[in-house]
Amino acid sequence: MPLYEHVMIARQDLSNAQAEGLIEHFGAVLADNGGTLVESEYWGVKTMAYKINKNRKGHYAFLKTDAPSVAVQEMERLMRLHDDVMRILTIKVDAHEEGPSVQMQKRDERSDRGDRGDRPDRGERSDRGERRERR
Repeated sequence: MPLYEHVMIARQDLSNAQAEGLIEHFGAVLADNGGTLVESEYWGVKTMAYKINKNRKGHYAFLKTDAPSVAVQEMERLMRLHDDVMRILTIKVDAHEEGPSVQMQKRDERSDRGDRGDRPDRGERSDRGERRERR
């Protein structure tokens, strides 16, 4: 079966238990339609870049699923109809990554940033021979 990853944003005035209940509810919808919820993560309440439905914050949840497209379509349909769900994003992936998502890892555990060796130090001369100012 195809593998999918879903991110869901729920209203900020829900309790943590209600937000996690939404994850269980949509996992049950997948199971009823022949899919499985491989893993789920509750990311907590986070501030959004812009208001959605007059909300500045939202409960974020991440779902990894193994389901046929019919089950995913039904889950998305029910998410769109649910009053507590503000936004959803579904992505089809080739394989699920092992371990916690990047959002759940601590900053010092992330190894993908590197040392930024490609950037010149501040105060060095640019390619045109001009000295860059520090701000």
